[in-house]
Amino acid sequence: MSNPESFIDEVTEEVRRDRLFGLFRKYGWIGVLLVAGVVGGTAYNEWSKSRAEMRAEAFGDALLDALDLGGPDERRAALTAIPADASQRAVLDLILASDPDENREQTLQALAKLEADSSQPQAYRDLATLRRVILAGADMPVADRRAALAGISAAGRAFRPLALEQEAYLLLEEGKADEALAVLTALTEDQQAPVSLRGRVGQMITVLGGDPQPAAVQNEG
Repeated sequence: MSNPESFIDEVTEEVRRDRLFGLFRKYGWIGVLLVAGVVGGTAYNEWSKSRAEMRAEAFGDALLDALDLGGPDERRAALTAIPADASQRAVLDLILASDPDENREQTLQALAKLEADSSQPQAYRDLATLRRVILAGADMPVADRRAALAGISAAGRAFRPLALEQEAYLLLEEGKADEALAVLTALTEDQQAPVSLRGRVGQMITVLGGDPQPAAVQNEG
């Protein structure tokens, strides 16, 4: 019985092999297309990255050339003429809004325009809001400034420490020194806060009669 069974197994295996080759001849082109698609997609991604890098370099060079020009009007005209995509336009708007001494109203308008542009990254819009609040100062009611800062000071936002610092100054403006001191003291222990901000906040705490040394350091002492 073993020989007939072996013969049947061999025949069955041969039939399977023939079917497999037949299927490959019939549908093998699909696999070739898949491989070609993967290779083509990889090549396209590399080309896109290279093109993006070249575009970013060209944009940066144009910015530097424009900022090297003499007067503010010349700089503004040169900056406005720079070709830019959506994200680069946000950077341009911020730069155009960085010369408030020359034209305060135009600066505020540029910041408001960027702030309202939902197509831009949230970080750019938050920065525009922050700068607008600082530049507007007392010309904007405290309640309006606080409302504008509320979203930026939320956990996870890029400019949260800077927004909290401004909120503390609003409290001082309202005569709420103790509440302002509490906010500023918390900022000295905020790991997200940059070193320069902590130094500035520490000086303000000293002016207000508080201790700028973080509580954790005091406990260690």
